[in-house]
Amino acid sequence: MHKAIEVLMGEHRLIEQALGSLEAFAAEIRAGGPAPRRIVGEYAEFFRGFADVCHHGKEEQILFRRLLEEGFSREAGPLAVMYYEHELGRAHVRALAEAGSGAGALVDPELAGLLVHADDFVPLLRQHILKEDRILYPMALQALGAADLDRLNTEFEAFAARAIADGSHERLLGLADRLTTRIPPDAARMAVAAAMSPCGR
Repeated sequence: MHKAIEVLMGEHRLIEQALGSLEAFAAEIRAGGPAPRRIVGEYAEFFRGFADVCHHGKEEQILFRRLLEEGFSREAGPLAVMYYEHELGRAHVRALAEAGSGAGALVDPELAGLLVHADDFVPLLRQHILKEDRILYPMALQALGAADLDRLNTEFEAFAARAIADGSHERLLGLADRLTTRIPPDAARMAVAAAMSPCGR
């Protein structure tokens, strides 16, 4: 496994922890627990800032672009699926952000919408991650030579350095830690996800 791919897969593991926390949060709401608007906004902030801007940014701006240059199709095949699922995920995160940005307690229609988006978003992103780990990344390793992968890693490091410089990376990692500590993922569900992972965590 090349370091460039290890970086992306490592980010997947953190995203999965946050997905597990969001899933547990939805379960608490269904059981009659509180649904603080601020917490909803924090989930949206993490998934927008880390999963999309940081992680999907590396993929779309660096890895996917290089695979397109290598002859992969943008309109069909695995890259088309990845782009499409990124957009689906963004729509769910926008809905979470909208619910989290209001004032006062969440009202019943907002709670119902929150649960629908959480129920759709969590399995969508889990399956998306699985497809990348098991299908797209191995294809990238076959299609790209060592020098190409080294260049990818250099570009990933430069991409990450910008986030570190403005403090956003550290802030998002801290946010993920607070969310998963406050509302831990269900251990049994995470064990199933770990068993499905190609790297065995």
